[in-house]
Amino acid sequence: MVKHVIIWNFKEELTAKERTVAAAKIKEGIEGLMGQIDGLTDIKVYINPLASSSGDLILDSTFVDEDALKGYQVHPAHVAVASYVRSQVGSRASFDYEV
Repeated sequence: MVKHVIIWNFKEELTAKERTVAAAKIKEGIEGLMGQIDGLTDIKVYINPLASSSGDLILDSTFVDEDALKGYQVHPAHVAVASYVRSQVGSRASFDYEV
């Protein structure tokens, strides 16, 4: 199994309302990928960080193997969602690892 974790921060120019709308749309879009991509076994987006957090959103996803993760990254459904995500976030940190 391979875990793929991303922490995003919204663009600074977004208002609180814009961030709330974007977070909900990102969560819905990314979690909606479940069942569409071979080898994706779990995918969640968390949008309500505690004050101690250094990020605004986190993606926590699991794949059967590294090849499945690579397939996810180029899958048209993911590419479409990722395009919206990139339009809303200013920074991104990722960490992939085997379980």
